[in-house]
Amino acid sequence: NATHWSTTLMAKETGLNAMAISRIWRAFGLKPHRLETFKLSRDPYFVEKVHDIVGLYMNPPDKALVL
Repeated sequence: NATHWSTTLMAKETGLNAMAISRIWRAFGLKPHRLETFKLSRDPYFVEKVHDIVGLYMNPPDKALVL
């Protein structure tokens, strides 16, 4: 019910530790604590789509071109 994520809240929600969340945010230049508004996707397949996209970035197939 919050409009802003903290590293502690994100860690609790994801099961990671706060230091890992902080490193991830820093690595990708994310600053969710500075956002004034946010939107939630109404797509019922949003989680599955994010999982697929992140999976491609984290473990891309050999010789693949992702558009």
